[in-house]
Amino acid sequence: MSAQFKGAGGRASDAPHAFQAIDAHAAYDGVPVLNGVSVDIPVGQTMAVLGPNGSGKSTLMRAMLGIVPLTSGEIRIHGTPLRRFRGWRRIGYVPQRLTAGGAVPATVREIVASGQVATRRRLSFTTKADRAAVDEALDTVGLSDRAGDAVRELSGGQQQRVLIARALAGRPDTFVMDEPMAGVDAENQRALAGAITRLRDRGSTVVLVLHELGPLEEVIERAVVLEHGRVVHDGEAPEATGECARPGHEHQHPHPDPNDPDPSPADTGTAAEMIRLEVPRRD
Repeated sequence: MSAQFKGAGGRASDAPHAFQAIDAHAAYDGVPVLNGVSVDIPVGQTMAVLGPNGSGKSTLMRAMLGIVPLTSGEIRIHGTPLRRFRGWRRIGYVPQRLTAGGAVPATVREIVASGQVATRRRLSFTTKADRAAVDEALDTVGLSDRAGDAVRELSGGQQQRVLIARALAGRPDTFVMDEPMAGVDAENQRALAGAITRLRDRGSTVVLVLHELGPLEEVIERAVVLEHGRVVHDGEAPEATGECARPGHEHQHPHPDPNDPDPSPADTGTAAEMIRLEVPRRD
């Protein structure tokens, strides 16, 4: 169905693709999680992957990044098979993280600057352009005034904005975000929505794994809904139902993926620890 989809932004099906999942199958410990998922994501589209817990939405995102291997099928990134893709500096990955602890109080600026590791040569020093990119990223997420503060002193929503700024600092053109609104209060949800809107307006590709749209409803151009590892909807975002449809509902609770073999959050207290979250480069 996705091959024929024309997004709300007017991007036709023959537009270049940022990601393609072709008959993707994946399993954890022999239990199928993705069952023949095929999705094409055009360059410049802002798309949400929705679904209940256990639907496979986070697994699809991780498979697109090469974090979870497929048992069969294929992933292509910007037209290149995943195994041959080398342009990881084009990809900005924003993981879901609810806490930032650790004995070493890394500052907001240090964490954001760590997002440039993939774009710099080894042993090279930061340049004026690098520092400007960090400043711009902090400004985009509205945290310029917190640059010198320890990340562990920030709220969960502010920490999530730091992770988006960290992805921005590398100046990628393609973003993948895993439940950026989970565990985030209403004020920070609006700030995150504003940052994502600016990415869309710049022409970036943005793929978000979400439990519900919340304040992103006006930003999302297309929604793919998974159930039991299969695509059951591909098009305009479906209307919220149940508890999530109640007036004033705020999505502030996390939704760990029951398919994730290691769902515990990593300790993100130091810049070095944050660097470990970089999407692996294929050399």
